[in-house]
Amino acid sequence: MPPYRAIPFSSYGACGIIKYIKKLRGKIMEAIFSRHSVRKFLPKPVEKEKLERLLQAAMAAPSAGNQHPWEFYVVQEPDVLQRLATCSPYAGCCAQAPAAIVVCKRDKLVRFPGFANLDLSACTENILIEASYLGLGGVWLALAPYKARMKATARTLQTAADSIPFAIVPIGYEAEPKATVESRYDETRIHWL
Repeated sequence: MPPYRAIPFSSYGACGIIKYIKKLRGKIMEAIFSRHSVRKFLPKPVEKEKLERLLQAAMAAPSAGNQHPWEFYVVQEPDVLQRLATCSPYAGCCAQAPAAIVVCKRDKLVRFPGFANLDLSACTENILIEASYLGLGGVWLALAPYKARMKATARTLQTAADSIPFAIVPIGYEAEPKATVESRYDETRIHWL
């Protein structure tokens, strides 16, 4: 699967590029609306190309002042996944996931401390949306702000001293696919001014 690249507009023509963008936009919105938390995975490895796409999506997230404070640990080794499963009371699903991406904050890259976790949140959401787009499933397992979870994960991965675990995202092919995802749209939470 090739990395994302600019669309060669000249090869589509004016009408073709509009159709292409509409089709792509439809698929992206479908990925957003069909995304749901997945904790049970098939025992099937995730292709390296797909994992790279998830990382590309993560690094395309908006970042305050263009600081990009993230660093990633891609875990595929079963013994490390087993140890990750013990780093949080909610991380048990890592034990049977074929892969996990651990999103970390690299302190030396942070120029705007108040925004770093917002950047990491956007990047984590991008991983989940791209996973949905690629036919994969995952779940956001929060580590921050829980110091014990963060420290346990840092020890497990032997991260650099300034690489602080933020979230674990186990990734894989869904073992029990949902036929549909119920809409979360709630008009009572919207105020038009």
